[in-house]
Amino acid sequence: MFKGNFINNLPKIYGTYTGGFIVFIILMAIAEQAGMSAKVIGICFVAFTVLIYALIGYLSRTIQVDAYYLAGRQVPTVFNGMATAADWMSGASFVAMAGGIYFKGYGYMALLVGWTGGYVLVASLLAPYLRKFGCYTVPDFIGTRYGGNLARLSAVIVLTVASFTYVTAQINATGTIASVALDIPFNIAVYVGLASILMCSMLGGMRAVTWTQVAQYIVLIIAYLIPVFWISNKMGAGVFPHLMLADEVARIAELEAQFGLGEIKNSAADLKQVPKGLSGITKAHAEVNTTPWKFISLAVCMMAGTASLPHVMMRYFTTPSVKAARRSVGWSLFFIFLLYSSAPMLATLSKLSLMDPNLATGIIGKSISEVQAIDWYQNWNQANLMFVSDFNGNGTLELNEFFMGGKAVVLATPEIAGLPYVISGLVAAGGMAAAMSTADGLVLAISNALSHDIYYKMINPKAETAKRLLIARILLVLIGFAGATIAALEIQGILGSVIWAFDFAMSGLFFPLVLGVWWKRANAQGAVAGMLGGLAAGSAYLIAVRSGYPGFLDITQLTFGIVGSVVSLVLMIVVSLATKAPDAATQKMVDDVRVPSGKAILGRQH
Repeated sequence: MFKGNFINNLPKIYGTYTGGFIVFIILMAIAEQAGMSAKVIGICFVAFTVLIYALIGYLSRTIQVDAYYLAGRQVPTVFNGMATAADWMSGASFVAMAGGIYFKGYGYMALLVGWTGGYVLVASLLAPYLRKFGCYTVPDFIGTRYGGNLARLSAVIVLTVASFTYVTAQINATGTIASVALDIPFNIAVYVGLASILMCSMLGGMRAVTWTQVAQYIVLIIAYLIPVFWISNKMGAGVFPHLMLADEVARIAELEAQFGLGEIKNSAADLKQVPKGLSGITKAHAEVNTTPWKFISLAVCMMAGTASLPHVMMRYFTTPSVKAARRSVGWSLFFIFLLYSSAPMLATLSKLSLMDPNLATGIIGKSISEVQAIDWYQNWNQANLMFVSDFNGNGTLELNEFFMGGKAVVLATPEIAGLPYVISGLVAAGGMAAAMSTADGLVLAISNALSHDIYYKMINPKAETAKRLLIARILLVLIGFAGATIAALEIQGILGSVIWAFDFAMSGLFFPLVLGVWWKRANAQGAVAGMLGGLAAGSAYLIAVRSGYPGFLDITQLTFGIVGSVVSLVLMIVVSLATKAPDAATQKMVDDVRVPSGKAILGRQH
């Protein structure tokens, strides 16, 4: 069936895989009709998909440096686009983003605008040029472009802070899904999620992660789109609901007015009863990010953060050529669009399912006891992701008496809408795939930077290949374990942690990367000052705002990257101009990077 080499057979291989996964869904649906319990279905979905990913990771094992760090630089554009989309569409995109839009309205569409628009910056300013450079990691580019170990170390510090913040959010998402699907405590489930992540990435590095991420993309996009289309058709919003979004949003506005949104208030005593991390629908939530400045500033931070995140840039190091890297960005955008265009629709359908009294699923206006007896409410209440209480004592559920965790919006909506439980199991598998794919890329980015840029480039340049890869794998495990331990503490929600990660990356890396390609006068002293000063300024502003400082210019804890990046830019320019210009060889190297054809700058120096 499969003739020729692996790369040439990719369409057939993944076509067969997709067909097999659809057959598995059908078999689970038949099993549900035959009486298989919801718990067993959830376990089957999560276990089956994770084992497939682990098998791909095992089959992709390698002891070659190029294959471990760069997948051999032979990933075709379409498949790299799918892998990048999976790498990108994290637990935040899959699990938490629709929840943010659900509770906080269109202001959180700034995330969609910023995360998608960031790829315009990636394609136009960085990806093709970093691919032409021929580096293994982002700190590799920084260290070689600016020269000296201090610049390389500074880049590793920023990368580690941003990527570690991001990876804790992904492990949080895998823990949430595993705890619900497997019915185990969250603080244990995060380590189950970690084990799943390490199985995919430890033996094969970037090669294993790439082919696993393609498989994960197929699972997550099927899992996200099927409920949207099914629920929409069931509710009468059309087979393709995206075209009807304006009508459905108008219907929600009517229901909010009918139920008195903006007039109802909960006392402090009422809110003390609500479990930590759950939100209700209130006027305050609906107004988040709705001023033009707040919307634009959040979008800008997400754009610049996208172009700064090391695990995103690493994906474009794996393509065969500079041209392929640029085309790969286009495919990435297409595959990301499929989910991002559906997230607002899912949030809208979820809210309508709960609020509309004309639907069988509507709960607002029903008796409290009736709602508490519903199976799906009991399941999600036990998972501490849903709560109702009769605050005013009238026995009827009102809008201000229903609370839900943001990460439950996507996961619980199929059950709320009355879909077969097999769809809920599918969504759990999709969410797991989304969180695992991003976590794979992140822990790999951190461990590769530490093993390649710190150990190999700075500590032991004569290290043998086997020893380099052993160090990389040990670091992979240690970083993952640390991330799971932090995630178990639930210091910040999934979406908040992800936004912080983008701000950290923007603060320390955006201008050193961009100016490294586009300004020959930028030197090592300026880059170090920009990276460390930007990261320090952004972090200090975040700590100050979290401690009660009111901030300035309406810059919040979600947009502190503006402060960090401005400080980084000023320091880079001032310090670079105040110190010696880079030598002629470095300036010629920068010129060569901007030529799309020809050999990579670094060649085989690694």
